[in-house]
Amino acid sequence: MKKRNKKEKDRFLRNQDGEGIKNRVWLGLNIFFTVIYLLWRGFFTLPLQMGAVSAVAGIALFVVELLGAAEAAVHYFNMHKIENHPLPEAPYALFPDVDIFICTYSEPVELLYKTVNACTFLDYPDKSKIHVYICDDGHRPAMRALAEQKGVHYLTRPDNKDAKAGNLNYAMAHSTSPLIVTLDADMIVRHEFLMHTVPYFIDNDLKNKERAEKDQIKMGFVQTPQSFYNPDLFQFNLFSESRIPNEQDYFYKDIQVARNKSNSVIYGGSNTMITRASLEAIGGFFTGAITEDFATGIELQMADFVCIGVNEVLASGLSATSLPDLIQQRTRWARGVIATARKLHLVTTRKLTFAQKANYLASTWYWYAPFKRLIYFMSPILFATFGYMVIRCTLLEVLIFWLPMYVSSNVSLKMMSRNIRTIKWTSIYETILFPFMLIPVLLESVGISLKKFKVTSKDGNNRTNHPIAYAAPFIVLIILSIVGIVNCFIMMLQSGTIDTVVVLFWLLVNVFSLFMAMFFVLGRAWHRKTERVQAALSCELADSVIRVPCLTRDFSEDGLSAMLDEPVDLDDTVTVSIKNERYSVKMKAEVRHVDKVGKKYKYAYRITDRMDSFDQWLQLLYDREPTMPTTLDGGNSSFDDLRINITKRLQGDSYENRQQPRIVMDCVLKDTTGRDVHVINFNYRYIAVQEEGETHMDGFELPIGGGLTLQCLYTRSICPGRNLYKVHNYETAHGSVRNRALLYLWIRAHTGGTIEPEKKPKGGKKPYAPKEMDFT
Repeated sequence: MKKRNKKEKDRFLRNQDGEGIKNRVWLGLNIFFTVIYLLWRGFFTLPLQMGAVSAVAGIALFVVELLGAAEAAVHYFNMHKIENHPLPEAPYALFPDVDIFICTYSEPVELLYKTVNACTFLDYPDKSKIHVYICDDGHRPAMRALAEQKGVHYLTRPDNKDAKAGNLNYAMAHSTSPLIVTLDADMIVRHEFLMHTVPYFIDNDLKNKERAEKDQIKMGFVQTPQSFYNPDLFQFNLFSESRIPNEQDYFYKDIQVARNKSNSVIYGGSNTMITRASLEAIGGFFTGAITEDFATGIELQMADFVCIGVNEVLASGLSATSLPDLIQQRTRWARGVIATARKLHLVTTRKLTFAQKANYLASTWYWYAPFKRLIYFMSPILFATFGYMVIRCTLLEVLIFWLPMYVSSNVSLKMMSRNIRTIKWTSIYETILFPFMLIPVLLESVGISLKKFKVTSKDGNNRTNHPIAYAAPFIVLIILSIVGIVNCFIMMLQSGTIDTVVVLFWLLVNVFSLFMAMFFVLGRAWHRKTERVQAALSCELADSVIRVPCLTRDFSEDGLSAMLDEPVDLDDTVTVSIKNERYSVKMKAEVRHVDKVGKKYKYAYRITDRMDSFDQWLQLLYDREPTMPTTLDGGNSSFDDLRINITKRLQGDSYENRQQPRIVMDCVLKDTTGRDVHVINFNYRYIAVQEEGETHMDGFELPIGGGLTLQCLYTRSICPGRNLYKVHNYETAHGSVRNRALLYLWIRAHTGGTIEPEKKPKGGKKPYAPKEMDFT
């Protein structure tokens, strides 16, 4: 984990070395080409004399390009030289009391249990100074019982006035600590959360003592990333769990940290530490917006409080798990940001610097992406499908003015985001959401605000395939684009030139994004009850006879899989022991599936009894940086994106219920009567035998050695020429250390190298061997 953190920090600091110089060169080129392109577009390409439709469409496209360039300029200004805030050292004696507010309304108790449980494992010099509050606006006895069970405070109020902001303000009125942590109900903190946030405030207090009063810095909050332990919908629905990072990573790990430069870091509402003094100075959490966090952060910065963002993941939660939930969440964010910008007068206020205004206006303009995306889709369609001129230019002009800008923009975004985001994936994300957000954003823009909102569902089990109705807007645009593509080819053939090739390229890029969006909304079946974490932890499987050291492959709240070097014969139920440097658990588990993966064997288990290890098991699962990708997989092209989605959907789901390891033998052995028995494979309980035609033996006995034989009885035909025999005396062969050792040696003697020779693994641990086994 420490190595992973160091790698993340190294990635964050690249702008301070040669990589930063390279980025600035590309940024300079992009700015130059963009300015030239926009001048060309504004003075030479607008079709103002070609009819009302062409004029309106041409101006609309140019306006969104201008605003997009302004947004990019703000972003690149922030990104070209990131101001990092390394964790300062702080004397343990100065660590103050901390209140942790966990707000909840309708979330399941099981979800809150994980969040509260993690808070009880937090590191701190004096743990009696940690005060955890369940702030329950659902008024549920079960939440009160949870608080009593975990030894934390429970707060509820007589009404739910002002929603989450009111809930937080009520908690402030019933607590006293100088530092406050706000957590969403699903956000599980890592054990070092406090130790990696509190020092910023202590260090500032110590330095303020050495500063003149006019130079003292007032600390507002430290915002850590909102990360997620489950694949987000973009990763999951597009079969990209191992290929792309979480969609929110770019915002929290890059954009937020880059905003340190202008003191315009956005308060995200969770995974944040805030000073009580700063909140009291502005009258508490802002109550006039559905995005109280966004508004509260702006008010703090208006009051000259310094707010910083860090990119170290210190808490993780559950991302939206259904398309309706995602649309609801993003609609609330969009409407809340737009309404806040209007209520706080971002354009005219004198309480923000120019840089702060620019950043917050860019944040507001971001939510108008649905209109930008609609214009980008309709512009080439208007020309190629309906015959309206949108841009008046020649192919040569496009290659001279547009192509350098387009290429440099792609390279700049990829490099400045440290390969977290590209224009392609930005387009896919915006395309997916734009049809569902057009009307809400329009309504909010004209002052028709959302007064109430529904809390995003966090039950974690509502991933479903979505109705085809969600795909309708994309299907319509795909059809119109394909008509336009055909027309482009016709125009090129008729004219004998390739003047429309750029429009053709534009349409093809759009069609790719539209197909990816259609795949997304069609969804993907979800079969697991709980999220799975991939991690290799020291593990031991023990049954009634032997113990097997191994490593976990992945695990969830309900099960795990372990990788074994050899196909070991184990009881159906085993005792699983897992530990790392902080936690240790022992549980009972039942085998569900065994399969060969590469040269190793994967044993998958369902946990049947956690044996009082549940709290530590949760910590083993979640007290870690999420194992999802942190950068884009550079090896996949747009063609691969489409191929993966098409092939995965055509394959469907397939499941096997093999609960013993299948060992390929493919050798001829002699039974106790001297007959040849051609053994194809063996799994301890059954043997597959190759025989002539449709004939089969009633049974046979295979000598193993040491007086042990396998008594095999005919069960059924697998296919012509291949029959299945059951090991009738399996319990005898399986039930003692001696017999298992004999079987082990017999398999190794007849597998032709299928079972790897024993090697001493790293760390000096002994290789697997049944207890008391004598290989001599």
